[in-house]
Order: sequence, then C-alpha cells, then structure tokens
Amino acid sequence: DDKELRTIAIDLVAKFNSDKSSRSDWEQTYEQGLDQLGLEIEDRTTPWAGACGVFHPMLSEAVVRFQSQTIQEVMPAKGPVKTQIWGVSTKERLGQAKRVQDYMNYQLLEVMTEYRSETEKLLFSLPLAGSAFRKIYFDPSLGRPTSMFVPAEDFVVSYNEADLEQAERYTHVMNRSTNQIRKLQVSGFYRDIELTSSYIEDNLVTDKFQDIGGVKPSYDKDERHQLLEMHVDFDLPGFEDSDGVALPYVITIDKGSSTILSIYRNWAEDDEHKAKKQHFVHYGYVPGIGFYNLGLIHMIGGLAKSATSLLRQLVDAGTL
Repeated sequence: DDKELRTIAIDLVAKFNSDKSSRSDWEQTYEQGLDQLGLEIEDRTTPWAGACGVFHPMLSEAVVRFQSQTIQEVMPAKGPVKTQIWGVSTKERLGQAKRVQDYMNYQLLEVMTEYRSETEKLLFSLPLAGSAFRKIYFDPSLGRPTSMFVPAEDFVVSYNEADLEQAERYTHVMNRSTNQIRKLQVSGFYRDIELTSSYIEDNLVTDKFQDIGGVKPSYDKDERHQLLEMHVDFDLPGFEDSDGVALPYVITIDKGSSTILSIYRNWAEDDEHKAKKQHFVHYGYVPGIGFYNLGLIHMIGGLAKSATSLLRQLVDAGTL
C-alpha cells in the first residue's frame, strides 16, 4: 500500500544519498580535472590583462587518440559482432554461427540506430573518468532493444563494492521530462500517479560538462524529474524469501517527491537460484583499488596542469 511504498522510498533515497556522498572526493577530482581539457577559452587578467590563457593539449590529445583508435577496433566495417564455435565445427554449425552473426550485426547497426553514437560518447568519457557504463534494455516506448551510454557521474554504487556482479546496490540517475515519464505511465511501465513539480539535483561533473559545452538547462520551459533506478537486493514486504535472503529488484523512484514509480522482479521467474539479471556493462580504463577505475585525469592530470602552467609562462615571458 501507499504507506509501505513511502517507507521503502524514504529508506532507499537515504541509502542513495549515502552512496553518493561516499564518492564526493572522486567527483571533485574529476570535475577539477575537466578544466585541463582546454575546451573553454580562458581570458586571464593575471599577471596582466590579456595574459596567455592557452591549455596544453596533452590530455585532450590522449583522449581523442584513444577514442579514434578504439572505435576502429570495436566497430569494423563488417560489424562489431563475430561468432566463434567451441568444439567440433560442422557445416550446420558454421551456417548457424553465420546467421547469428549477421542478425546481431543487423540489430546493432540498423535497428539500434543509437548504438554507434552512444559508443563514441562512451569512448570519449572512458579514458577521462576511468569508468563508463553501457545499459542494454528493451524500451517499451520504442518497441525495440536499446543501448544507452551511462556516464560514471550518473552511476552511483554503494561503498566498498568490487564489481557489478557482486554489488548489492547500484543506482542509475536519470533526468527525464514530464512527457517521457507520461509515455511510460500510459504504456503501463510506471505507476499512473501525478508527480510534483520538476526537481533536478546539482551534480558537479554534469554542471562542468554543461559549462564546457556552453549550455544551461531550461527547466522553467521543460519540466524534468530526477529518477533513481535502483538495482538493489531488497527484502520486499509481502514477498519475503523463505530463507530470509534479500532478493534482486529494480525499483524506480522520483527523487523530488520520494515516490515509487515501479518495482520489478530482477530475476527469471523459473530460476530457483533467483540470480540477478545484469543490464549494465562496466568498461574500465586502468584498474584501480576501488570500484571506479583510474582515468587519464587521475594519472596525468597533475602533469597536464604543470605543462599548461609552463606553456603559459613561456608565452608570457616572450610577450615581456
């Protein structure tokens, strides 16, 4: 009932806030490191008006080189999918493998039209942040499978987790318009309830990307809501496991009003082990100690900052 749903929502939102605050240092380091990309024109007044404001291209050059080389490897002209036969190869198996390969390449390149562009975005973010995610799911509004790039700043994992397979809680933060939510309510994917006015919580990294791109949100004209899609092991009242084990669910919450939009079972109905279905793929740049891997910002961010400082000093000295 509504009272139980309210209690569940408040509990999960509090856990999300705790997870997000536990990685605040990571967000701050990432946000400060984005300045070293040099994608903004900086007008400096120190030590005098018109002083050199260029950035050393070390970081941006490394990112673009990684992106351009990797996209050629993962998206060749014949398609990204290749099949391999384990065991004895027969004419029938070879034919079946060829059909599977052709069909999957058709799905990724022709049906899932966003796959290439989302992969390009992923390969730009990955070397910077060290971690990037891909979400694969069936979109009821489009009526087909969908592949979405999820940046690390929008993917919050509970503290001290090692990988997605073992994690008991992780959250995909989604900003959706009122109309997008309404479409899913009409289709029956979300509960048909009225939400409060728009609410988007500030994010250091997202705000920095918007500043770099020279854009700012216009929520006064386009209402948006922040949804928390939480993949969580939860002991749902009325659906408790006989052994007292928390079971995997996908629970979507409107953060502004702490209202639950949906609760879905996240295991196959006939699976006696109730193993969690995995909808995300975690891509890592350089493995680190914690869940989030190391990126170029962490590895050469300080060096890029020093190179920028030296370059500016040389230009200013020449000006003098």
